Amino acid sequence: MSEAASSYALAVDVGGTKIEAALVTAAGEVVQASRSRVPTGRAITQAGLEQAATDAATRALAHLDPGARVVGVGVGSAGPLDLQRGVVAPVNMPDAAGAGFAHLEAVASAPVALALDGTCIALAEHRFGAARGARNALALVVSTGVGGGLIIDGQPVRGKSGNAGHVGQVRIEPRGDGAIDAGTVEQIASGPHIVRWAQSQGWEGATGEDLARDAAAGLPVARAAVERSAFAVGTAIANVSTLLDLDVAVIAGGFSGVSPDYIPLVAAAVREQAMLPYAATVEVRPSGLDGAGPLVGAAVLAFDGLA
Repeated sequence: MSEAASSYALAVDVGGTKIEAALVTAAGEVVQASRSRVPTGRAITQAGLEQAATDAATRALAHLDPGARVVGVGVGSAGPLDLQRGVVAPVNMPDAAGAGFAHLEAVASAPVALALDGTCIALAEHRFGAARGARNALALVVSTGVGGGLIIDGQPVRGKSGNAGHVGQVRIEPRGDGAIDAGTVEQIASGPHIVRWAQSQGWEGATGEDLARDAAAGLPVARAAVERSAFAVGTAIANVSTLLDLDVAVIAGGFSGVSPDYIPLVAAAVREQAMLPYAATVEVRPSGLDGAGPLVGAAVLAFDGLA
């Protein structure tokens, strides 16, 4: 076995529903047996999130072959984060603010690199997925929240704090007298928020899966909810494309599969909302990584030594 074949990254994806960890090769291949998930949730604390990361990482490392080594730990987290301090303050886990993952260095005996989850998605899609070869690309995750990451002139853009590309917190509707997140892409388009919107319109379902079922059956409120989410995402892409002249926008995340026409609906919204012709030329694509993008991107982070 070659050194490259016996070297892995420990990839850790920190999200509002779960932390997932896995061993990933330099070729972007996830060792499926090593994938380990630990629940998180809105009520999780700082200590709880750090412990969940330890548990997921330890279970993934149990699948490391004898003689193999971990070259680094890549952590992609819901944001915002503070790269200077190495901590996160996820919007969907308010009591976990201040959590860090430097302790995983001792767990894996390897250096730890931290990035926004959207940055990791962008890295993965640009290296191995639907944005391969693109000069300027946006990667979006539509799930429990809405995250994003940017590739500009072929390179990841992170910003001074590490939060560049955090498109979920861009406001696309007036806040009015609403909550602080009123009118943001995440507040409109994410799975939990669009479910609550549908319920406010009289829908009796409870989950994104229920919404997908009822949308497939043609229930008007469920269809309207899917279209509302897609329109918000398309509006965000049009705005980013206007600023950055995007080639590609890649959409990942569980909620992006709520309906077979979700991606076409997003693309239609981009064309409708783009004010200038060049911004409307961005190509909207589904993820090319079959749900593994966050882990693959975290592995790229580790292998490339990005800190």
